[in-house]
Amino acid sequence: MARVAVALCVGIGLAPAPAADARAPRPIAATGPLGNERLSNERTVTRWASSVRRAPVRAHPSVHSRRVARLHALTEDGMPEVYLALRSHRGRSHRVWIRVRIPGRPNGRTGWVPRDALSHLHAVTTVLRIDKDRSRATLRRKGRVVWRSPVGHGAPGTATPSGRFYIRERLDNRGGDPVYGPLAYGTSAYSALSDWPGGGVIGIHGTNQPWLIPGRPSHGCIRVPNPAIRRLARQMPVGTPIWIR
Repeated sequence: MARVAVALCVGIGLAPAPAADARAPRPIAATGPLGNERLSNERTVTRWASSVRRAPVRAHPSVHSRRVARLHALTEDGMPEVYLALRSHRGRSHRVWIRVRIPGRPNGRTGWVPRDALSHLHAVTTVLRIDKDRSRATLRRKGRVVWRSPVGHGAPGTATPSGRFYIRERLDNRGGDPVYGPLAYGTSAYSALSDWPGGGVIGIHGTNQPWLIPGRPSHGCIRVPNPAIRRLARQMPVGTPIWIR
């Protein structure tokens, strides 16, 4: 979103030990050095970090790999940028790389950055699912439903993109445009078309037209009734993964 929007997760006896689940993410309480492991399953454990320098994002975990993007410090709204961390990789030189989701067009890109280009890894246990067929959103924490609401989403020609994204920022709309309701979240998804200057970030925000929900009234953003988005604000932290289908 642009500023105009807001003035704004031992075997017993002789029985063999069970094989380790390669899909299981690193436990939240783990404190040891990172190795070759999954950091997020984007369901019950998800990690994120901010950038500490404008490092290149590589296609593979190597300084010789092709650059696909570059880390940046701030979102379009001037908030600290957030990168969702998927995996870690420790190379032969013992340098640690992190695979991240990249906000921006085209949607759905990932790449690798050196561990020292990112801040401390934070963890969340929430996930937001948006079902466009039913015009409904559901938030889970540790797998349990803690919030749900009907929503509005993109109209034909400006459909809300499907895929895996995440929450990058929260913007309180103090004295701002009532079209966005009391607050808005900025996501890592981008619309095919937007009336916002600054790039067309898909937002999740309140509304001054609740009678259009559920439905498809927007340019790609997710509209939520104001009472529901106030409840969501108490439940959903930055870094929460989003699955849109």
